[in-house]
Amino acid sequence: MEYSTDDIAAARSSQFTTYIFMSMATIWTYDYACSFHEEWTFLLQSHWSKMKGLYIVTRYTPFIILAMDLYMSFTPNENPGKCRVLQNINPGLGFVIVMLSECFFTLRTYVLWNKNKILLVAMLSTLLSFLIATYSIIFAIGIPAAYATSPIPGIPGCYQSSTSFWYFIPFLLLSVFELGLMILTLIRAIQDWRTNTSRLYVVLVNHNISYYACGLLFSVANIFTSLLLEYSYHSVLYDFQFMMLAILATRMHLHLWRTNRHPHGFTSSLVHITMSDISFANPML
Repeated sequence: MEYSTDDIAAARSSQFTTYIFMSMATIWTYDYACSFHEEWTFLLQSHWSKMKGLYIVTRYTPFIILAMDLYMSFTPNENPGKCRVLQNINPGLGFVIVMLSECFFTLRTYVLWNKNKILLVAMLSTLLSFLIATYSIIFAIGIPAAYATSPIPGIPGCYQSSTSFWYFIPFLLLSVFELGLMILTLIRAIQDWRTNTSRLYVVLVNHNISYYACGLLFSVANIFTSLLLEYSYHSVLYDFQFMMLAILATRMHLHLWRTNRHPHGFTSSLVHITMSDISFANPML
């Protein structure tokens, strides 16, 4: 049987996406195995707080996305309606994970700026508005979109047969938000680099800059794939960014918690900052 060029290209994109999902599952499993002891030490020894709840949700929600990805990649699905539901839930849940990850560093920026409540309200309001805009775009485009399965035998799963360049907008909004937080962190670091030399402060600033740099890199990559690629290729890095940002946020939180437990003689006033959820003066971090 002869297949069209579009059928072959779509099948190849589906296979490539399956390989990416398998690599994501491997990375996530490896990361969890490597941090298992440290993570359960944190979960068992740290006090319950909002930050701990945020950590748990951010850490374990990606398991749901990975399960959905693998299910859609390996299970034959002839029902376009079911495919549409799964394809719309997946990025929606992914952006929830991204926003939860961003909350870690929004609160850290709040601490760096001496708990400026006006700044906190501005950052959280911007984050919430971006989330609302993102959901509006995802569902406005995804619900009426056409979905298809490959006619080639042995290629399970489904994909969005009609693509839209509007998918780049959520990643553009995310990159703008992260760039803004990076600038705020850099401004504070430049202002305090001579007066605040504690190890905890250095870790906090380094984490923020590293996270924002990675987030910007992933967002720019997703903007280009959304604009330039077709079939399953245009969304191949979406879940990869969601998962990697969650790993970075939770890993960095563990590192900060461990640093707070063993400060090795902090001399800066930062260790006396006491927030209800992020505390550098006690083990509630």
